[in-house]
Amino acid sequence: MSSNGGESALPPPKPPQSGVRTVLQYTGIPPSWLDKRPSLPSRNWLIFLSVTSAVTGYYIYDRQQSKKIRQEYVDKVKDLAVQPMGSMELPRLVTVYGAKWPGDQDYDRSMRYFRKYVKPILVAAAVDYDMVKGRRHGDIARHVADKIRKERRILVGLDQPFAGPMPLPGSSFEEKRQRELDGGVIVIGRHTFKEFMAGLKRGWTEGLELIDREEQLSRALENDGKFDEPEPEPTAETSLGDDEPIPTPSRIPSSKPFSILATQALRTPPPPKPTESVPANLNTPPAEIPPQPPTLLVSFTNYIGFTQIPLMIWDFFNERYKVREGAEAAYKLIEGNTRSFNAPSAEVLSLPEGDLDPQGPQKPYLAELTPTDLDFDREAESYYKKSVVREFASEIETARKEYYSSLAKKLETARALARGTREPTKEEKENPPPSEVELRAERLKKELRWTSDEEGWDIVRPDKNVEWDERFRNKIRVYVDPPHESNGSESTA
Repeated sequence: MSSNGGESALPPPKPPQSGVRTVLQYTGIPPSWLDKRPSLPSRNWLIFLSVTSAVTGYYIYDRQQSKKIRQEYVDKVKDLAVQPMGSMELPRLVTVYGAKWPGDQDYDRSMRYFRKYVKPILVAAAVDYDMVKGRRHGDIARHVADKIRKERRILVGLDQPFAGPMPLPGSSFEEKRQRELDGGVIVIGRHTFKEFMAGLKRGWTEGLELIDREEQLSRALENDGKFDEPEPEPTAETSLGDDEPIPTPSRIPSSKPFSILATQALRTPPPPKPTESVPANLNTPPAEIPPQPPTLLVSFTNYIGFTQIPLMIWDFFNERYKVREGAEAAYKLIEGNTRSFNAPSAEVLSLPEGDLDPQGPQKPYLAELTPTDLDFDREAESYYKKSVVREFASEIETARKEYYSSLAKKLETARALARGTREPTKEEKENPPPSEVELRAERLKKELRWTSDEEGWDIVRPDKNVEWDERFRNKIRVYVDPPHESNGSESTA
């Protein structure tokens, strides 16, 4: 008897389940989720994950290296912060100069570079710092020149140094001067270097008279005719009995009481302040200047504009290079190794451009010039926005023309309302137009800004060389890299 027909096909037995899977079955998780096997993602997902992982990994690697580099230099100088100081001693003070980058509305870019890359090393070494920011072109040059002029006036006896009610340590003029020499100066970028050297030359070359720039500009603008009233048109004058002409309406004196806004009072300028006369023997620039604080030149480039976006991206993912440059610069200042400022010879500086005669005798010492400290960070000027370099002066001139073209109408309205020759309109009652006094103050403010920008741009423009004076030779020193530990004794000797 065959048994094939009576036997039923039984399903194959399932493999034994693990304890974890058995437990998860009773948690409400669908069995299909437990049976799902991992598979490779699609091609698009693989591309996305590969690119994202590479970019994220490179970013994390760069930031980790930045932290290591910064910590490396912090460990080198942190011992200086724990050295004991006397009760009458002051920490080392460094003056930091940062000017506005041409074409960037954010004037604090260069100082932000200092705070992010140089400052952490100075703080680790307990070095104090004083930041001088230039909000507009030329601010650093004016600050340096005014500071030197004040020091010169104190040295020749025209002014007395500030003395408080109680003498404090480091408060005398000599102690402050010595602290500046021991501290040093940090200059961020070539644009700041140009302003710093221009202010240095101006301070040691110009006279010692105290200059009020607003008053000086207001005197220069007094007779430019912008606020003069137009001459009345000649009209036929009828005569009276004794051949007396009838006065025209513009010459009839006003019957209204005197007003502070009357133009007759405004037309008379205030009496000039008596200028201080400085003796000629004291006002003459000195033939030799005292030693200047050593200078640390820090390279800085600010990428702005659509065409420099690739460089911005590269900078974002390679911040470790800027961290190292800033840390090395701070380490040079902390160690204090200096050398004399390397400037071209007086013959080269006095030689005008294009003076070399190709048919004349060759001068190899002039033909093959090596870069000097005056050429510091020159390549950074190639990253200025071309539109700013090309249109900076013309934009100021255009703004000046537009302002003066609209000033005549504003001035006519202000004088008409002040004299009462017409009633103010409804809009003028709701928003009173500026008076003549306000227009004069607005004009002075605008001209002060325009002239300052023109003066500052003339200093930092790319085709302008760094200012130099032969009296600076052997008086300015720059910080250099410290000698290596292996040959430190030889360098010291």
